[in-house]
Amino acid sequence: MKSKKNILGVTLVEILIGIVISTIMMGAMFASYTAVNSSFQKVVDKAQISQTGRDVLGMLLRDIRMAGFKYYGDNIKTNNEHTPILITKTSDKTKNCDAISIVYGDVDYDKDSTPKYTYKRYKISYFCEPTKIIDKTTGNAADAFALFKTKQNWNESAARWEYTDPPVTYEKQLVVNYVQDLIFNAIDADGVIINPPPSPTNQNNDKIFGIKTVDIGITVRSKNDFYKEKNSDFKTKTGKDRKNYALSDTNRDLTRFDDKFLRETITVTAHARNLGLQ
Repeated sequence: MKSKKNILGVTLVEILIGIVISTIMMGAMFASYTAVNSSFQKVVDKAQISQTGRDVLGMLLRDIRMAGFKYYGDNIKTNNEHTPILITKTSDKTKNCDAISIVYGDVDYDKDSTPKYTYKRYKISYFCEPTKIIDKTTGNAADAFALFKTKQNWNESAARWEYTDPPVTYEKQLVVNYVQDLIFNAIDADGVIINPPPSPTNQNNDKIFGIKTVDIGITVRSKNDFYKEKNSDFKTKTGKDRKNYALSDTNRDLTRFDDKFLRETITVTAHARNLGLQ
């Protein structure tokens, strides 16, 4: 007589229950991962735009500190083209940023030549142009600026600025994209803004060498959406704007942008330490 044996196994119902439970657990894990990854990416984006702004300001600080510098014995004749700091304020903040030109002296030394010292004069310029980066959402150019830098040398015989001293001099070079605004304010010894900034051809031409500091404000925009809501939706819900100003200048209000991008404004004061030596 054959004996009966109990065969242990898993029924189809038990398998289906296991699949459902596993699916729920995986879904919960994925949701948690997505939330954490999104938060981490926002922190990274904010750190990147902050670092970008600080890098640009560091570059500007070094150049402005050189404005007006000359070596002892510099024999290059100075004229209006050699204004140490020339700030050009934008007439339309929606189409452009402020620009600045910085002029300083340098020298080459060659012990085998006569004379041994050859004095140089350089001009560095920073200016903005509309960026050519395409916004993936609209298919149009992104609503931001690209910041450029040039460096020229002074040709004394031709009395003009040129790019004839490579690699020291260079034509338009991209510094950074996604700039939303850039503002320069010339400050005198009393801490008062010189308005308009002094130039050889305006009413403040006697203050060209009276610039003691330059206040700089740069607003940088995130590359990707940062907020969950547009500014208008945020205002409807909270009654407040995500306000952002350049150097606390209400005329440079950036609230006009109705999107989800993060904008961070960083300000710094650059000391024009060589202008007082004139």
